[in-house]
Amino acid sequence: MVPDRELKRCFFSKRSYLRAIPRKPSRRILACAILAGLSTAPALAVNCTTQASLNPADREALLAAANPIANSIAEQDPAYLQSTLLPSVVGDWESIRSVAQAAIPLFKGGRVYWGDGYLLDATDLKAPTDTEFFCTNPDSAATMTISLRSLPPGRYALLIGDYEGAALAGQIALILGTDPTAGGKWKLGGLFAREGALDGHDGVWYWRRARELAQQKAPLAGWSAWFDYDLARWLLIPVDFLSSPNLEKLNKAQSLLGPNPAEAMPLTLPNPADPAKPWRVTNLKIDTALHAADLALDYESAGFADPAAARAESVAVMAALLKLHPELRANFHGLWAYADKDGKRNYAIELAMRDIP
Repeated sequence: MVPDRELKRCFFSKRSYLRAIPRKPSRRILACAILAGLSTAPALAVNCTTQASLNPADREALLAAANPIANSIAEQDPAYLQSTLLPSVVGDWESIRSVAQAAIPLFKGGRVYWGDGYLLDATDLKAPTDTEFFCTNPDSAATMTISLRSLPPGRYALLIGDYEGAALAGQIALILGTDPTAGGKWKLGGLFAREGALDGHDGVWYWRRARELAQQKAPLAGWSAWFDYDLARWLLIPVDFLSSPNLEKLNKAQSLLGPNPAEAMPLTLPNPADPAKPWRVTNLKIDTALHAADLALDYESAGFADPAAARAESVAVMAALLKLHPELRANFHGLWAYADKDGKRNYAIELAMRDIP
C-alpha cells in the first residue's frame, strides 16, 4: 500500500525532497500572502524550472534562504524574520508577524521537509503583471500552474514543505525573490501555512470520504460530500494560486455532486419560538479556526445585547440547521454560528456536534 504521504505528493506531481531542514531548536513560520494571488491574465516572457531540473547552485541558495526562515518561526525570532523581507513587502511586517504567530501550532513537534521547489524567472517582464508559470517535471507530463498577481520583473521561487511529526501535519509555502539591493540575495516575499491534517485525518482521507458519501446517494449526502472536498483541497495544498491536474480532478468530482451549497443561500430556517420570524442563513462553509473539521454558518441575528440571549439564539439556529441537514452532524466535528446584525458581527460561538441539541 502506498503511504498517505506519497498519495498526497501525487496530488501535485512526481515529487522528490529538496532536503530536510537541519534539526535545530524550534523557531517560527507563517501564513501570509504578500506577493501572491489569483491571476486573471497570463503573461509572456516567463519560465519555470522544477526542483528536478534545478542546478546545484540554485538549489543550495534557495535552501540557504528557506531553512533559516523556517527556523525563525519555531524559535519565535521575529527580528530575524523581519530582516529577511524583500524591500517591497517591508511595509506589511505587522501583518506577517501576526499571521506567523497564529501559525506556530501548525508546526509544533514536527520537522520540515521541502518537497516542492519551483524557480520562476520573470526578469523579462517590463512592468508588474498578472503572471502564469507553467511548470513540468522532465519525468512527468503533468503541468503545474502558478498564478501570481501584479508580479514585478525579477527572479522568484516557490518552496512547499511539510512538517512531518507535527500533530496538525502543518504545511508551509514560501515565495522568495532576489533582492537587487543586496547582491541578488534570496529574501522573503510571501509566506503561507495551513494544517495538513484535521481530527487526525489528512486531505487524502477527506477526498476518499467525499467519494464514498457521493456514492451512497443518501438524501442530502451531497452537502457533506461537498464540504469534504473543500476540506481535502484545503489540506492538500497550502496556497490558492497553484493548480495541478489532480486538483482539477478533485474540482470536477465535486462539481458532479450537483449545486454548490452556496447556491442555496440565503437559507430560511424555522424559528420554533417565533414562527413569524424565521432565521436567515447567508453563508455556510468549512472553518478550520480551531484546527478541527468544523463548518460555519452566518445568519441574520436579532442583535441581542445580552450574551445569554445571543448564545441561546445561536444554538437554536445551529439546531435548526442540523434538523434540516442531519447528515452534517455525523460527518463534521463541530459548527460555528456567526451572528450578524446590520452588516456587523454581533456574536460568535463554536460547539461540537454532540453538544448541539
